[in-house]
Amino acid sequence: MSPIQNLPGALAPIEMHNSPLSETAALGFEYGYSAEAPETLVLWEAQFGDFANGAQVIIDQFIISGLAKWGQTSRLTLLLPHGYEGSGPEHSSARIERFLQLAAEGNIRVANLTTPAQYFHLLRRQARITKQRPLIIFTPKSLLRLPQATNRIEHLAESKFFPVLGEPRVPIEKVTRLVLCTGKIYYDLVSHPQREDNEAVAIGRIELLYPFPEGQVLELINTYPNLREVVWVQEEPRNMGARAHMSPRLLQVLPDHLAFGYIGRPERASPGEGYPAAHTGEQNRILRTALDLSVPVSMYPVKTPGER
Repeated sequence: MSPIQNLPGALAPIEMHNSPLSETAALGFEYGYSAEAPETLVLWEAQFGDFANGAQVIIDQFIISGLAKWGQTSRLTLLLPHGYEGSGPEHSSARIERFLQLAAEGNIRVANLTTPAQYFHLLRRQARITKQRPLIIFTPKSLLRLPQATNRIEHLAESKFFPVLGEPRVPIEKVTRLVLCTGKIYYDLVSHPQREDNEAVAIGRIELLYPFPEGQVLELINTYPNLREVVWVQEEPRNMGARAHMSPRLLQVLPDHLAFGYIGRPERASPGEGYPAAHTGEQNRILRTALDLSVPVSMYPVKTPGER
């Protein structure tokens, strides 16, 4: 019996029930609801992005392959917190690499957004678009309280969703390195001390990871007439994140005269560090390397001992 049940003057009964934490059950219900009510925009948010692994059977059997197997799809939108913020291996990664590996034949849409306006316009498009597909959005928790990650009201009222975002503040003729990234690490890069007065480096954000926005990426690259190198920068380990998805696609569209490289964590079995000091050290190394022009970009793809 609950003591609250016997409070003097209580006018209503109270019942307490314990329920199992089952991502499979919750996501299965949301998928079924979204399939039966196609006019509804259904969003399922994981407490942390890596909790989605508890619903992997629903993701694999229904969300990813339902269209190919049964001709069934939906507007279901997964909101998966993702970002290396020093919270340890269990609360850093929503496994971007898994969703991108499963993306084929236009079966899903995958995005990693950096502004409220982008988030608003993508959800609006997801609700209105005729061609229904599940949408996976990676949502860094730190951006909820980051002053730089804000927009004016006209950006929501008058703008639209952009698959790729450039950096207008840099003089285009001075840029020799283009850093491409996705998600939260953009704000880490632009706020780093080495970024100040560094006009040789431009930073581009790939907001839509799949389908790959080839035309918009090429448009961004062609913006800089003196560009020498393009670097993919991520905070995830080399065998995780978007690297394996983005690298071959970028190499296919890059002009021959441009060098291409990768900067990020080396291959790891665990998504993130368990100690704040180790996390901070790795983050700083990635940011410094991405903004440092003294080391040739050809050095970055070299693997460390023990990597495949």
